[in-house]
Amino acid sequence: MFETKPVLIASDVHLGSAPPDHEKAFIAWLERAATSASWIILNGDLFDFWFEYRTGTTRGHDQILRTLRMTVDQGTPLTLMGGNHDWWGGAFLRDEIGIEFLQDPVVREVAGRRTLLAHGDGLGGGDLGYRILRMFLRGHATRWAFGMLPPAIGDRIASSISRTGRHWEKWEEQQQARSDTLEKWAASALSQDQELELIVLGHTHRPLLREVRPGQWYANCGDWVINKSYLSLQEGRPPRLIEWDGRAI
Repeated sequence: MFETKPVLIASDVHLGSAPPDHEKAFIAWLERAATSASWIILNGDLFDFWFEYRTGTTRGHDQILRTLRMTVDQGTPLTLMGGNHDWWGGAFLRDEIGIEFLQDPVVREVAGRRTLLAHGDGLGGGDLGYRILRMFLRGHATRWAFGMLPPAIGDRIASSISRTGRHWEKWEEQQQARSDTLEKWAASALSQDQELELIVLGHTHRPLLREVRPGQWYANCGDWVINKSYLSLQEGRPPRLIEWDGRAI
């Protein structure tokens, strides 16, 4: 009997702001995953910033775009969930690269499990200021106005706002609080929906895998800024959270 290929899920790579050796490692992982996985899901913040302007797209990502296209061309389905840094994807990623681009949480069957996929920002309550800012940044008028900017100017504005790679030490306490909040939210969501078997989030940059109750799991993929972690799912087997060592998947 042939063993089915796993579904592989990673998140929070923050290309454009992650350490260069981590970006290089992620691209190598993706090239391996293209032949080792039955489906690849990138669960938010693949890019530290991504926007599709009227006259172009965010610059500096030629290599990863080629690798994504190569993955799709090899026949491996690829899904990208928009995160709080790259929610503004659209036609270019769908039509030119060929990936499935999602902007909202979805429930799908993944490796035989009924699974909720979401990046995680905005879940769990609290942080009212961020929720208001999130609504503003995702509003039609804001997107239209920002899209009129030349890509060089828009990218420069986004880079000045992003904190990824800067002040990480100051984030530690905040990220732990986010991790705790999302873990509690996931446990509550699983208790309210007994048919839901797995919740997969990102956003916190903290890898976590927990069987909340028999047959119901919560997983956070971690990141590729500090870690090099990903989730591997195979039908009939428990989920596995793996730190990539540069070898076979």
